[in-house]
Amino acid sequence: MSRESRVESREPASERLRILDARPSTLGHYLSLYAALWRNSVTRELGFKANFLLWIVVEALWFVLQLSFIGVLYLHTEHIGTWTQWQVVALVGTSHLIQQLFTALFLTNLTALSEHIRTGKLDFMLLLPVNTRFLVSLRQVDLGGFVNAASALGVIGYALHRLGYTPGAGQFLGFALLIAVGISLHYSLMLMLSATSFWTVRAQGIVWGYYNLFNIARLPDEAFRGPFKVVFTFALPMLLVSNVPVKLLVDKLSSPLEIVLLVALATLIFAASELLWRTALKRYTSASS
Repeated sequence: MSRESRVESREPASERLRILDARPSTLGHYLSLYAALWRNSVTRELGFKANFLLWIVVEALWFVLQLSFIGVLYLHTEHIGTWTQWQVVALVGTSHLIQQLFTALFLTNLTALSEHIRTGKLDFMLLLPVNTRFLVSLRQVDLGGFVNAASALGVIGYALHRLGYTPGAGQFLGFALLIAVGISLHYSLMLMLSATSFWTVRAQGIVWGYYNLFNIARLPDEAFRGPFKVVFTFALPMLLVSNVPVKLLVDKLSSPLEIVLLVALATLIFAASELLWRTALKRYTSASS
């Protein structure tokens, strides 16, 4: 790092925040920036084709294993609560879809935050003419996640075919919007966990621990009872994220309050993540000071 860079990085966080407020923030500016980040990600993936293909294969095998588990489970029962086999297959597909889209857009970036803080790379991000949260969250794109998400859509479509049910246009639109809400909720929670790096320096274990909890979302909420269900419905709403979109898609939604709860929790957690992020930046001095 040059002497000039070290001097700049010692500016108080409040000064850097004022610089951010003065930067261009038009939608077109951020769309063009994100397009450039996509081009960089494509270039990077083309440089490591074997790794790109191998990761797709590994994720596909894991998806097949999850579907096989459901198949074995339904050899011994006809229902889990009120959920039939192909409804649960649609749920597994939806859970995988959300997980892979989240992986494609956010996972690599959020797990790297603690390393940016430790090595001082965050100092440079704070000085760039762009909102730092945007850059920290979306700097890299994992293109393999989109390939795996496509396979999840195929499984959901096949499950609907086996159910003999064709959702309406409104259900498809609502399903897509609730998927986006679920991804936003996961993003906000994981950003909050990653932001603990400002205090602990290393938080990868916490972040990956949360990511592993995604597997809970592939099972029907009716399979859980007691405190476990309460925790994973309200504190860490894993069960809502996948169950609510599928219930809407296959016409199992008992009450619109489930949708309201999911959207309300996503909004509340996003606001909390923004508050924590701003608090963390205010206390950040720099890795070199």
